[in-house]
Amino acid sequence: MKLRELLHAIPVQQLEGLLEVDVLSVCFDSRKVSADSLFVAVRGVHTDGHLYLDKAVENGAKVLVLDTLPVQLREEITYVVVADTSYVLGLLASNFYGDPSKGLKLVGITGTNGKTTIATLLFNLFKSLGYHVGLLSTVENKIGDRVIPATHTTPDPIALNMLLREMVDEGCDYCFMEVSSHAVVQQRIAGLRFAGGVFSNITHDHLDFHGTFDHYIKAKKKFFDDLDRFAFALTNVDDRNGTVMLQNTFAHKKTYGLKTMADFKAKVVESHLDGMLLQVDGHEVWVKLVGGFNAYNLLAVYGAAILLEQETMKVLTAMSDIAGAEGRFDVVRSTNGTVGIVDYAHTPDAVENVLSTIRELRKGGQQIITVLGCGGDRDKTKRPEMAEVAVRLSDKVIITSDNPRTEDPMAIIRDMEAGVDSKDRKHVFTIAERKEAIRAACHLAQAGDIVLIAGKGHEKYQEVHGVRHHFDDKEILIETFNEQ
Repeated sequence: MKLRELLHAIPVQQLEGLLEVDVLSVCFDSRKVSADSLFVAVRGVHTDGHLYLDKAVENGAKVLVLDTLPVQLREEITYVVVADTSYVLGLLASNFYGDPSKGLKLVGITGTNGKTTIATLLFNLFKSLGYHVGLLSTVENKIGDRVIPATHTTPDPIALNMLLREMVDEGCDYCFMEVSSHAVVQQRIAGLRFAGGVFSNITHDHLDFHGTFDHYIKAKKKFFDDLDRFAFALTNVDDRNGTVMLQNTFAHKKTYGLKTMADFKAKVVESHLDGMLLQVDGHEVWVKLVGGFNAYNLLAVYGAAILLEQETMKVLTAMSDIAGAEGRFDVVRSTNGTVGIVDYAHTPDAVENVLSTIRELRKGGQQIITVLGCGGDRDKTKRPEMAEVAVRLSDKVIITSDNPRTEDPMAIIRDMEAGVDSKDRKHVFTIAERKEAIRAACHLAQAGDIVLIAGKGHEKYQEVHGVRHHFDDKEILIETFNEQ
């Protein structure tokens, strides 16, 4: 592609060099630059791409996109000066891959909890309705039946547009993607055309990155602010910040809720460990998911499907048969009747939702034993809050490791223990090794008790000192149940 074509609709401030240059790839990592690449110097959280201009040129870059010209210019290089390289990276990636988001209906889902479940349910629903569909999620990316491993909740702009291009080329009608607050702030979705946006909820999370809860809310809100008038904006009106998301959007505004008047309404009629009966807009439907939080997730899915012009009865019929995302209230049963639940809950609100649901569903005499850890190098303020919630809603709690990353596991555990009242300490155990903590919880459980393993959900690794080791909560749970 010629540079002239690639710069279509790009807000260029200054150009030094030739426009009729062939560009064979777009990169923002100098290590991935090859012959005839365009390199975008992005100022990131950990490093600044402007420090690697020489390296990019050595590796074959012919065009450099930056926000400040270097003192000495090379005659053979074209320099493109822009105000915001992060934003322009998204536009360039979209241009390079032929505006793929316009070739299908792209729906973004944002919020603290529920993003993965809503995106996965929408993917499964539309697939069952006969469409060819794409998925971009924390757990996995999919194009039809083809699975592509996920490394981030929202990929970088180049990977994102490349995946969308593949989806369009393979005939996808829709793509459902999680949109993280990090992705919004870091401009990873710049240049994308969304057919709709869905807001699940917002609670305490990611303050290590955003600094304040207000900044976190504004990051989520910006996604809706940027939607155009041809899109829909669907929000959870029961969340106290739900309507905030709609304040400045040009999109078609719609709401869903269980408690408040809304465009899409539902209520839980019956709830069991293997599913629940919902009444959705006056129609009853049995679903395989459990809990009030999943009632919200399913209602969001229903609302989005109707806004995407699907038939009500076909949607409800399909909803009755679809499964949720891996590692989200994932139930495993032992031969003696003990119930194990693996869940990705890693915020205070998510832990409270899961444990409240378990308490509502348990029968008399069933103990709840919770295994809980917190990730290292992440928001420290939520650690004591998560422990407090777990202790308050469980009969016994084992505090353990999650992904310590570069932190000392015991330091993380001490942060969590600060949230445990002295009168409750006799019901709380500390086992730093996560595998042993899971095994201990299973051995503490009597026939019929419920063991919740919270925090990692679908993850198949544990990260310690920058190294990822194979680790699967569900695998360990099943192994331990089989030994009993």
